[in-house]
Amino acid sequence: MLLVTEAEASRRNLLTGLAAAGVALPLVAACGSSGSDSTGTVPSTGTSPTAAGTPASGGGGGGGIKTSEIPVGGGKIFPAQNIVVTQPTAGQFKAFSAICTHQGCPVNRVAGGTIDCPCHGSQFSIVDGSVKGGLAQRPLPEKTVKVTGDTLTVT
Repeated sequence: MLLVTEAEASRRNLLTGLAAAGVALPLVAACGSSGSDSTGTVPSTGTSPTAAGTPASGGGGGGGIKTSEIPVGGGKIFPAQNIVVTQPTAGQFKAFSAICTHQGCPVNRVAGGTIDCPCHGSQFSIVDGSVKGGLAQRPLPEKTVKVTGDTLTVT
């Protein structure tokens, strides 16, 4: 005969409840950052905005994000600032949070007209951040992009 104490039963109920609610630390580790540019590779140099959204100097001097860095029909992820900048059509620049609205994973790719999250397959439009597929229910929050000459500032 197996006897279960009240403390063991309470602990078991707590652990069962946490598992049912989806609280699992190993899954959080799977949502780690793997920022990349539109080709799926991690950018190693270049310019990126500062956390406050103002331009920061890159490897080549000068400041801000150069418009030439953002491919037409695609985009580029700036993982340190948690933003993604897109250019749906020539001269039209958009920026969004690079954090998926499903479970907070960073997006890692811009391809085929979508911004993609590797964790659970969510995809967002490069035009307006709306959900195009996957488990996300809310669009990516939009940021403000200011174009000055050939330089972009995101706030």
